[in-house]
Amino acid sequence: MKESSAVRIMIAEDSAILRDGLVQILTKRGHEILAAVPNADELLAAIAVGAPDAVVLDIRMPPTHTDEGLRAALELRRSHPKVGVLLFSQYVETRYARDLFSGQVSGVGYLLKERVADVSEFVEALAKIAAGGTVLDPEVVVQLLGSRPTDALTAREREVLGLMAEGRSNAAIGKKLVLADSSVEKHISNIFTKLGLPPADEDHRRVLAVLKYLGVAP
Repeated sequence: MKESSAVRIMIAEDSAILRDGLVQILTKRGHEILAAVPNADELLAAIAVGAPDAVVLDIRMPPTHTDEGLRAALELRRSHPKVGVLLFSQYVETRYARDLFSGQVSGVGYLLKERVADVSEFVEALAKIAAGGTVLDPEVVVQLLGSRPTDALTAREREVLGLMAEGRSNAAIGKKLVLADSSVEKHISNIFTKLGLPPADEDHRRVLAVLKYLGVAP
């Protein structure tokens, strides 16, 4: 991915107003929009011509308005694994979501439209995904969990894990939950221990903790 702040982006969103709004927001912040299309098929065709650094996809798009965006994201991860993928939707679609977050998880994100209150947070999340990071809305984590047991973690540890899923730093987690840095570190250490994640140079334990909790960690 690019080292500079500018990111080459493609957008697939069937709402013309939201699609144009995303183009204006991202262009204003110095990013380059290579394509802005209303459906997944046109997105995949555009990527076949020249891959971007990242894509933003709605999930429910024509023709069936069910899971076209999510299936396109899975195809994109197979065909262009270096392209960052940000699902940006009103819905949590669990049918294929676990497949998306299994295996190689760098450069993947899932945010809910109604929960993004600050434009800068969205732009920062997209830049993070383009650079190989992972961003998950806590509500996505909760709904993907479904009926999975949560007894292993305390309520506070689940809160910390949810903020870890958002990509928050220890300092940001402490500020959000009004905790000292040492308390945040202790909670995270407990999470790693309870989820069976010992230190390893080749693994990113923060990401693996979220994925293991979802039941999709390799």
